[in-house]
This record gives sequence, C-alpha cells and structure tokens, in this order.
Amino acid sequence: MTANFHLVFTLFIEMLDNSACITSPHRSTIAFGSSAEHTKDDRENVIRLVCLLRWRWNLPGLFDLPPASKPGLFIAGIDEAVGKTVVACAMADVLTRYGAKVGVLKPFDTHAQKDRGNLVSLDAQALAHFARLDPEVGSLSMVAPITHQQRLDPALEMALEGQSFDPTLIGRSLAAMDSACDIILVEGIGGPMTPIDPNRLELTMTDLARELGYPVVVVTRADKGSLSRTATTIFTLRANGCFVAGIIINYYKPDHPDRSMQLTREFLSKMNRTAILATVPIVRDRDKVDVASGRLHDEVRAAMALTDWRRIAKKPRPVINGDSAVSGVGPDLSPGPGRKVTFIPPQP
Repeated sequence: MTANFHLVFTLFIEMLDNSACITSPHRSTIAFGSSAEHTKDDRENVIRLVCLLRWRWNLPGLFDLPPASKPGLFIAGIDEAVGKTVVACAMADVLTRYGAKVGVLKPFDTHAQKDRGNLVSLDAQALAHFARLDPEVGSLSMVAPITHQQRLDPALEMALEGQSFDPTLIGRSLAAMDSACDIILVEGIGGPMTPIDPNRLELTMTDLARELGYPVVVVTRADKGSLSRTATTIFTLRANGCFVAGIIINYYKPDHPDRSMQLTREFLSKMNRTAILATVPIVRDRDKVDVASGRLHDEVRAAMALTDWRRIAKKPRPVINGDSAVSGVGPDLSPGPGRKVTFIPPQP
C-alpha cells in the first residue's frame, strides 16, 4: 500500500504541466518548459493535498511511524555546528520549568563515544539531563536510537558499517515519549538535505521532519553566508510539506561593531516571511556552556525563556500551507499578492 501510494504521488507530481526544476518529496528533479512561477504553486499545493489525504485516510508514510498525539517541535539547522543541541537543551530546560513533562529525541547521533564497548551519545545525555527525563520513560538508547561515531552523514556511516536504516527504532522511541510526556522535542542532524538511508539516498532529514508532522524551528547564525543558507533551508522544508514555525538565531553578538550582524537578523525574518522566535547570544565564557556536562549559561537560558514554547509546539498534522505559522508571533506573514494559500489556524 505504501509503495503504491508514493508511486501514484510521484506520477501525479510529474503530470503537472510546464514546470521549471522543482523537487518532489522523492527528490526527482523534473524539468519541463516554462511557467515556473505558476507551476511551483501547483506543485506545492499537490504536495499539501496528498499529505492531507494521507492523514485523512490514515495511510502509512515513508517510515511507517506510529501516530503521535502530543504537541512537539522539530529542531532543524542550516548545517552542522549551529548549536542545535544547545538550543534543544535550553528549550527543554525552559519547558520543564513551566512544569511540562518533556520528551526528547535525537534520531541520529554520529559523534557518539565508546564507553566499555558500547556507543554512548553525549548529546542524548545532555538532552535527557535538561529535560529531566525519567529513566522509566526511556534510556539513552531511546533518546538517540541510531548512533555512530565517525561524524559523517547517517547514510555514509551506515554504508561504511554495512548497516541499513531501521525506522522502527525511531518509531519505538517516539511511541514511548508520546505516551509518557506532555511535549516532544526532536533534534535533527546536519542540514535539510542530509541523507539518512544508504539504500534510499533520496530520503533526507526533511522527509523525516515531514513524516513526524511537528512544526519546525530552524537554528541559524547571523554571520556571513547565513542569509542564503537559511533561505535555502526554509525553502526546502516548505517545498516538501514541512510547517516552519520560525527561526532561532544562535551565537548572536548584540554589541558587535559590524552593523551587518544586526541587519542580517532583520533580513532573516523578512526574506523568509517568518518570525525570529529567539536570539541566543554568544557566550564569552564558553566553559559555562557544556551541555554534555550539564552546564548551560544563564544568558542562553534567559534568551530561550523569552518565548513560550508551549504555544509554538503543536500536535502532528498534515501541512497544507507552505508559509510560516500564523500564530500571532512576529511580523506580518502574508505570502504576498496574487498567491492563494490556506492558512492553518493555531491550535489551542
């Protein structure tokens, strides 16, 4: 059933007339004549329609993940080393101070360390620590179900080690967190096009984010090159059916003499028609930010506490609108003249 559904989905996408190079969820680039602007909207609408129909009919997705009922967030990044884990830990810490029972999940960790012959995820330790995760809810292997240690993309790690991608490991962790917790935080790996399956290289982190169905927050920086990488990340997520809730700027320097950093922050919001949900300053005393050792600087915690993440987190749902969340947060998020979209109202 799953294979037939996705075959029909792909064929349906390819039947759209006069397209420029637009990418389907299976990453097959289809190039036809002109009318790119018109057909881009058509393609996005078809993707949203099929996601909605699959949800209505309860059809399995690419990974056959179990249905989740609790609100959550997917924490994505424009690339490696943008501070996704620090942001996720700070978010978990803030939510627990609100009294929420937080479930944390990092499906892939490719820089685990060996301890007594076993791979141990330091990021999983940090996430579990700041979420105050009850060991009875899940062990570290539930927080980070797929671990490797060569700091490569997951698909490369699995290929080198002769392993296959097993999505049931992620599904088991998701089910455990969803049944016992109030809010689920899922931390992605790498950028939006990071491959996660050595046998199906078209499957990427974006596909997993879409299948989970949580709103996506994008972690970025305000330095040189961030405008393009952030816009590319958000475009990729939206074009493939993900719901982008907003941006978190990490490693920000508010007193930097170069005004371009402040201007970049403004441009990030305007370019992507989305809200800046948090601006996390770079900490001068870097020794005070070591989430693996349970240390989180007060400035980082304070910056993340300015946003009520309970309001941003939503239950999994199909995406029928490629633009950012209309939740009353941030600037005007209207898509511009001449483009029809159906906005998703905020959930209570």
